[in-house]
Amino acid sequence: MRLRLLLVFSVLVGLCMSVARAQQSEFIYGKIIDAETKEPVSFATIRIQNKAIGVISNEDGGFKIPLKYQALGNFLEVSSMGYETKTILISELITNEINIIYLHVGIIELEEAVLKARKKRPLGAKRIVRNAINAIPRNYPIGSFSTLGYYRDYQLDKNKYINLNEAILEVFDGGFDKSDLKTTKVRLYDFKENTDFERNSVARQPYDYQGGLKVIDNAYLHDFGGNEFTILRIHDAIRNYEYETYSFVNKFKYEFLSNHSFVRKEDTYLKGEYLYTIDFKKWYQNYLAFGTLYISREDFAIHKLEYSLYDSFRSMPLGKTDKHGTGKQLIFEVITEYQRLNTKMFLNYISFHNTFMLVEPVKFSTEEFLVDLKRRCFVIKLSGQPEAVSTQNITNYTIKYNRKKVPIGRIRIGDKKIEVYPRLAPEKEYAMFKEISQATSVVEEISDLLKIKVKNILDTDGNVLNRPTYGIFDQFREYFVQQVNPSGKGPADSLYMRKNTPIFKGQPLVKPDGFTDFWMNTPLKTHIN
Repeated sequence: MRLRLLLVFSVLVGLCMSVARAQQSEFIYGKIIDAETKEPVSFATIRIQNKAIGVISNEDGGFKIPLKYQALGNFLEVSSMGYETKTILISELITNEINIIYLHVGIIELEEAVLKARKKRPLGAKRIVRNAINAIPRNYPIGSFSTLGYYRDYQLDKNKYINLNEAILEVFDGGFDKSDLKTTKVRLYDFKENTDFERNSVARQPYDYQGGLKVIDNAYLHDFGGNEFTILRIHDAIRNYEYETYSFVNKFKYEFLSNHSFVRKEDTYLKGEYLYTIDFKKWYQNYLAFGTLYISREDFAIHKLEYSLYDSFRSMPLGKTDKHGTGKQLIFEVITEYQRLNTKMFLNYISFHNTFMLVEPVKFSTEEFLVDLKRRCFVIKLSGQPEAVSTQNITNYTIKYNRKKVPIGRIRIGDKKIEVYPRLAPEKEYAMFKEISQATSVVEEISDLLKIKVKNILDTDGNVLNRPTYGIFDQFREYFVQQVNPSGKGPADSLYMRKNTPIFKGQPLVKPDGFTDFWMNTPLKTHIN
C-alpha cells in the first residue's frame, strides 16, 4: 500500500553567549530551555503581553524579536504546553547576546482537579474527542480573518540545516465554514533563499517516484495542484476537518474516530486553562501511527494535534531513537497548535516533517574490463583505489569462459585497477587466451565467450563498488503565526500568491511598511544539537 500523503516560570536570564550575526543590533535573541532537563523547548510561544503579535521558538528553542517591540509593551509572555506561563520584563533582556530563559514544568492543582471531577462522571477519551470535533464550528472562526507570519522550508542532513528558504506572508481565510483550498488567499510580502546555510542542489530536486532518485519511502506526497505552502495548509486537519487531509486522519470530522484507538492521560494546562490529554494510535499493515490531542476541559476546543506515522518494517539507524520509542523509521509528522484569542481559536503554528530517501551518485565504480594477453590476466579498471582485504577475497569475483567458471589464483592490486590471474594448467590457460585474442575483434563474440562479475569490493574510503548510496534526509515545512487580525479581509486586487507556482519562483510581491519585523524565526545557528 502507498500512502496518500498530502502535502508540521520562573525566569532566569543569564548564561549568555555571543551572537555573531549582521543584524544583531536590530534584534533581541533568546533561547527557551527546560529548567529540569536542560533540553530546548521547541515551539514555545513568545508574545507581547495583551497583544496578538509575537514569535514561536525554533526546534533548538531559539528565537529573536525586534528591538522595537520594547515600544509595544513592557512584558513578554512565554507559554508552552505543560509549562508555567510567566512574564518577562523586556528591558531586562540583554541585546547582542543570547538570553537563556528557563521554563519550569507546571504542576496541576490536584484539589481543583478533584473538585471538577466530582461534578460529573469522568468522560472517556473517545467521547472527549467526539465532543471536540463536533465543537469545531463553535470554537473556531466562521467568517473572514487573517494571520500574518513567517514561513520556512528546509532540510536536515545529519542534523545540519540545508536549503533553508524563508518567506513572510499573510493568509486571508474566509472562515472554517468554507473550503480552505478553494477560498483562502495568500499575500507574499518577501522571500529569500538563505545562503547562510548550505545549499544542496541534489536534495532540492522534486520528488521522483518513477526514477526513484528521491522518494518518501513507502508513501506518496500529493500536491493537489498546489505549491509548498498550499501543501502545508492541507495538513492542518483541524482547519480542513470536513475535507480530505492525510492518511490515516483522512476527513477529520468523519473518519478520525473510527481509524484510531484512544486513551485518556493525565490532564495538563496551558496559560491557566486545563486541558484533556488524549493519546491515540493506529496499526495498519506496515504502518504505525501515534499522536496526542490537547483539548480544553471548558469548551472542548482543540489546542494541539500531534500526529506521527512510522514504517513498521524499517528500523532507525543504530543509536538513534524516536519520541514514541518505536525504533522505527519516521515517515511523517504533523504538529498543529491553536491558541485562544478572545472567544475563538486561531492557528499558532503548523509544522510538517517528513523523511525522504535520496539516491546519491555512485562513488566507486567499474570503468572497464580488459584482457592483458601478454601477462595472461584480466584487468578491472576502477574509478578509485581499491582496499586490500575485500580485493583479495576471491569469492568476490566470477569469471566465466565458454559458460564455465574459471578458477582464480592470484590477485594483484594496481593504481585504480585489479589484475585477476586464472588458476589453470598451462595448456588450458594458453588455449583460453588464444581464443579470447581471436574473438576480441568481434564485440558480440567476446561478450558471449567471456563474462566477468565483481561484487563487494571496497575502496579506501569504504564505498562499495557500483553500489549507490541512500541518504536519509529530513524535510520541514513550517508556518509560524506572528499576528492575528480576527476580522481581516483580503484586499480587492489580484496581487495574491499563485497556489500552483512555487513560492520562490516569479510570485507577485507586496511590501507594506513594517513587514521586515517578521523575520524572526530564522535559525540562530548552523546545526541542531
